[in-house]
Amino acid sequence: MQEKSSQGPEPSDGERHGSPSGTGGQPPVRPVIAAAAAKRANASVIGMIIALVISIAAFLPIILMNPSPKSDGYRPNIDVAAVARNATDVAGFTPVAPDMGSTFTSNYARWESGSGSGVPAWEVGYLTPKESFIGLVQTSQANPTWLLQQTKSAPVTGTRSAGGREWELRDTGKGEKSMVLAYRGTTVVLTGTAQLDEFSVLAAAVVKSLDSNPAVTISPSPSTSP
Repeated sequence: MQEKSSQGPEPSDGERHGSPSGTGGQPPVRPVIAAAAAKRANASVIGMIIALVISIAAFLPIILMNPSPKSDGYRPNIDVAAVARNATDVAGFTPVAPDMGSTFTSNYARWESGSGSGVPAWEVGYLTPKESFIGLVQTSQANPTWLLQQTKSAPVTGTRSAGGREWELRDTGKGEKSMVLAYRGTTVVLTGTAQLDEFSVLAAAVVKSLDSNPAVTISPSPSTSP
């Protein structure tokens, strides 16, 4: 009796040689960078680091020589007395230059010709110890309209004694107030948001300066002879 042997599928060439068919079993391809290219890449990175270090080294001295401002802010040092002396001839009177020591500092001092208001005046700005502001204006040609402009049309609310003189007190009711004094031929107006105790300190120094300066005399207009 003849036996039949069952025959399976014919093995492939790959199986005969012991290697898997297709590409699924092949290891992944890893890119290889040439030595010259790798050297150039490293050189670029090192160059960038060197350039960054050089830039920091160049700007560091500039930063160190320009420290950041202090928290109390910049306070200009205006020599009010010197500016007042220079303005005396054009003003026609000696402008006040109150001695405030180091407590009050001035951020401006100038003579205004009055081209806008029609009244030439001496103007000084003061920064108080409590970080408030008081503006001083002095003129020998005050009039009611000018006075209302300087005091922001604030009504008269009373008087306040400072430097041995009674100052007229005007208050807008919105934090800004004024003290007004007509004395020795000129009118001085102090206006700002400071507290009244700081107003009084400046006002007393103003009176002292007024007393040390020559009084302003207004010559009477010549009469016409009949």
